[in-house]
Amino acid sequence: MTLSLEQAIKNTEQALLDGQVFFGHGTDNAWDEAVFLTLGACELPLDSGSDVLGMALSAAQQKQLEHWLIMRIEKRKPLAYLLGYTWFAGVQFAVAEEVIIPRSPIAELIVTHFAPVLKVQPQRALDICCGSGCIGIAMALQMDIEQVDMVDISPPALALAEQNIAMYQLQDRVKLYASNVYNSLPVDARYDLIVSNPPYVDAKDFAAMPAEFGHEPELALVSGDDGLALTATILAEAADWLTENGLLVVEVGNSELALQAQLPEVPFVWLDLANGGNGIFCLTAAQCRQWQACFIDWRQAKLVV
Repeated sequence: MTLSLEQAIKNTEQALLDGQVFFGHGTDNAWDEAVFLTLGACELPLDSGSDVLGMALSAAQQKQLEHWLIMRIEKRKPLAYLLGYTWFAGVQFAVAEEVIIPRSPIAELIVTHFAPVLKVQPQRALDICCGSGCIGIAMALQMDIEQVDMVDISPPALALAEQNIAMYQLQDRVKLYASNVYNSLPVDARYDLIVSNPPYVDAKDFAAMPAEFGHEPELALVSGDDGLALTATILAEAADWLTENGLLVVEVGNSELALQAQLPEVPFVWLDLANGGNGIFCLTAAQCRQWQACFIDWRQAKLVV
């Protein structure tokens, strides 16, 4: 049976709806995923015009689309792992299993150059827990930052980040470090901007997450019972790595309430996002210095527990 691309998209959308899959790894609705999957199976670009809607899918293209739908609906494999790529902050990134899929409201902040909280053009920036490298690479490309350092402890993540750096020929501007937060950075490095989307899911939320998240590495999602174990280290040492007028930006998602409850006296600035999302705070270098002793004590208390 001959199937047009337009009908294939509609059929795919309905299959996704009937399958009650979870949307949240690059799209938020069945139509967009259907477009991604169908165009991907036909090896057509996302910006294809309406003139392709009448084209007939070949037997091989239909077979590829059917295979992806089985993986998406029955195995609950996220869209980006099927396609091998996704988009973040207007930039395309290769993705790979064993590495968390790029997605974060921080993308909006990068596109707007962190206005209005970032007052100066950064000369050097740091991306902590870089995963695929999406935040650091997008900052280099969209903000024209002279040097961006990125750190992660996952070998698959570091390999993928290296691939994405090479894709945009950024080897001279973006440096990758196998590092547990700040541990392996050059001792004299200082940053005008430190950004992190670390693991921040708490144990309770992780147990209740949709099946799609089970395909992602737990290491990249969970951070202690309250989701804040890694954030504690980021905060405790940030003052040592920021320049005089530097800025720290960290995403903690739904662990925002836990952070506020545990450090109620700290004047976190929670950023409003036009495109939705929550749980991103910023602190100036001066605030990181002012509250560093408090952050160190808080981290130590968490380690003892």
